[in-house]
Amino acid sequence: MGLPFPIGDNAEGADCRGSNCMVRGLLPDDLQEQAEAAPHLMEYLHCMPIKDIGVPDYYETLDRRLNDLDYKNLIYRVTEELFVHIYPDPQDARDYYISIEPAMLENQRPALETMERRLLDYVEDLAAAETDEEKTEVLARAVEENTVVIDRGTRSKSDGDGDDDGGSSKSKPKGKGGFFGLFSKSGRDGGLIEVTAAQQEALKYTLVRDKLKMGALEPVLQDPHIEDISCSGIGPLFIEHKIFDGLKSNISFDSHEVLDDFILRLAERIGKPVTFRDPIVDATLLDGSRINIVFGSDVSKQGSNFSIRKFMGVPMSILDIAKTGALNYKMAAYLSLMVGEGMNIFISGETASGKTTIMNALTLFVRPNAKIVSIEDTPELQVPHPNWIREVVRGSLSSEDSSVSMFGLLKAALRQRPNLIIIGEIRGEEGAIAFQAMQTGHPVISTFHASTVEKLIQRMTGHPINVPKVYIDNLNVVVVASSVRLPNGRPGRRIMSINELVGYDSAADAFSFVEVFRWNSADDTFEFTGHMNSYLLETKVAPKRGFSSQDKRGIYKELDRRAALFERLADQGTTDFYELYKVFSKAQREGLL
Repeated sequence: MGLPFPIGDNAEGADCRGSNCMVRGLLPDDLQEQAEAAPHLMEYLHCMPIKDIGVPDYYETLDRRLNDLDYKNLIYRVTEELFVHIYPDPQDARDYYISIEPAMLENQRPALETMERRLLDYVEDLAAAETDEEKTEVLARAVEENTVVIDRGTRSKSDGDGDDDGGSSKSKPKGKGGFFGLFSKSGRDGGLIEVTAAQQEALKYTLVRDKLKMGALEPVLQDPHIEDISCSGIGPLFIEHKIFDGLKSNISFDSHEVLDDFILRLAERIGKPVTFRDPIVDATLLDGSRINIVFGSDVSKQGSNFSIRKFMGVPMSILDIAKTGALNYKMAAYLSLMVGEGMNIFISGETASGKTTIMNALTLFVRPNAKIVSIEDTPELQVPHPNWIREVVRGSLSSEDSSVSMFGLLKAALRQRPNLIIIGEIRGEEGAIAFQAMQTGHPVISTFHASTVEKLIQRMTGHPINVPKVYIDNLNVVVVASSVRLPNGRPGRRIMSINELVGYDSAADAFSFVEVFRWNSADDTFEFTGHMNSYLLETKVAPKRGFSSQDKRGIYKELDRRAALFERLADQGTTDFYELYKVFSKAQREGLL
């Protein structure tokens, strides 16, 4: 773990115990308050080059408008003990993402090596502990029973005695961050480890982080603002941040050996060992995040690498998505009508375009008493409905194991009488079964990799999916999402279009579809091109909603009413996924949706 600036014993204001601390006086009140409550944050602030980059601002919570800042130098809180510094780098397209954690500035290696050996005495206690909380207590007790707290700068009597090979004053680290009296007179592992109070807390934190959690990755996994984490080989981790976009982390790997060792321990931790024989692993981390590992330089010329798609603690609701500008409230109202009336919907687009996020958000419009079956190769969906069956593909771990494919799970789902089938992503032969499900009256929502409706149809009707062309019009709506460059020059995600499939002309061998919404890239707005011309609204949804053939265009007034309702809820701050589910459920019971 490195920092983009040097740290020395003469860091400005390194000792902040006095009343004349220069750095403390420069801090804004809110940051000063946080730093006084978290000593490791105060220590970090004393080490960073404030003269060069300025005093960082502090934010308890983040707002998407912060991405508009020309100069990003700010600190925000992640957990009670974790903070993040967005550190400016004018020389690079990516700023730094620095995780500020209790252990980052302490020289822990000697004490950690000693504690590793002494933990052997606590193996039975750790085995008896059933929960992570109990194991955390055991590790904390082990540190407390094997350390003694001394004041910073106070040398123990054993310093300089030189009566063992690890105890001479010449061999002990001195100065900032050192463990002064690591070994006592009684022998290398025979006495208490002398540490400062901060170093003792750092030891506890590091042992819990490395033994019970995900090690060096834990700080970035804890941050709910991160979407993707990628390691491309030797060097820093790269972060995709929801607000600040692409960043480079202070967590880095200096050699292939260090990286390979970390990946091997990571794979063992998640129960999916990786080897030179089986160098590629897809798995799920302890927090539900999805990880792909490629191990070894023989299959990856830059060395081992891994990518993590972060698990969303609370999913984005459709109104959260609207607030990002990815769609507007009228589009949300349109999609609510389509989902509510059982239309078959595909969300299509390239990787990281927001397909799964949109699909998850659409589940809020499914009636609350519906039975939903979801089928995924990696569990990502979070459906709020109580009657939700969650099926997950199982790969074959050995020749004696049998795999369970998406194709098999989808066939099984047809026997479970679901009101809705959600397929994480259609890639192969399961696509044909999905269209058979549509034909038998089972609504289907899924994601698909294609950038346009035309390409979606080409892939659907070609190998290996091979859906007959006459079946394609069972698919009603195609939502095309994409990562784009906004008019202000910044990257963003937008729904490029919402399209209605009308039918297939066998004589002309052509498909007809109507584009009902379209994104205008010039001014970042959406055009309702299907106003008074929507095939599905007028011929499918309107009759189900009780509109006569003479009054079918009254459905557009319902669309406007819903859009106004959604906008009012967003203005009131009612956008939380689960809170919105309760609001929509109540509205559906009362006939308002």
